[in-house]
Amino acid sequence: MATLARRLFKVALFVGLFCLAVPYVHTYPIPMPESQALVWLYVANRLGIRDPDDLFFVVTVTIDLIVAAFAYVAIIRLWRYYWTKRRSTTARG
Repeated sequence: MATLARRLFKVALFVGLFCLAVPYVHTYPIPMPESQALVWLYVANRLGIRDPDDLFFVVTVTIDLIVAAFAYVAIIRLWRYYWTKRRSTTARG
């Protein structure tokens, strides 16, 4: 049961980090300048995508997933470091 709780906590942590990344991690300034919109249009046309918003959505979600994954790994490593350090100091006590 404890293993299930740990796994659910980790999934909830990742989902929470992803939900935090979505509103705060952007690939563009608001509003998008015309020169940047033209770049998105050019890249979308080169990849054979009709609508540059489809490409923009995929790129943005991918960046958000990468940011959430890095934050998740950092939090898990810090947590493990904290607990191993805490265990070693209480074992000496």
